[in-house]
Amino acid sequence: MLNLSGIITDSIVDGPGIRTTVFSQGCPHHCKGCHNPETWEFGTGTDVTEERVVEIVKTNPLCKKVTFSGGEPFAQAKAFAKLGKLLKAEGYEVASYSGYTFEQLVNGNDEQKELLGTIDVLIDGPFMLEQKSLNLNFRGSKNQRIINVPKSLEAKEVVLETSLGWLGL
Repeated sequence: MLNLSGIITDSIVDGPGIRTTVFSQGCPHHCKGCHNPETWEFGTGTDVTEERVVEIVKTNPLCKKVTFSGGEPFAQAKAFAKLGKLLKAEGYEVASYSGYTFEQLVNGNDEQKELLGTIDVLIDGPFMLEQKSLNLNFRGSKNQRIINVPKSLEAKEVVLETSLGWLGL
């Protein structure tokens, strides 16, 4: 069961193309200048099954891409891992934002590692107001990276995403 603050079925700002964005409720980071501070408090969202989220995603036939946002999806890693597996089985690209770095997640708990294994692209790191830039594609601050997760897991080091869509080209 996921605790969500919302779902948008036609986002064009949370990754390239038309995407569904699933917003988790609850975040431990509390970044100064956060874009979604209403998602910080844990347990105040709406409880939704992973299967119901997949049904909602499928209502937009133009969408084959999903982004997990927040809040912090990795704070609900077990449920988001289940959702990621269900979406991948349906042929969706799965991306996720996280205030944790890739290195923290690779060394995190088993549930975080499981979720990481279901993701194609990770935008990692906390939002840092002093590094804010409106010129970055799909990121809010210069410290955040767009990471190709499968290649990074295979290489055992961060491999940045180089596809034209994620580069904004």
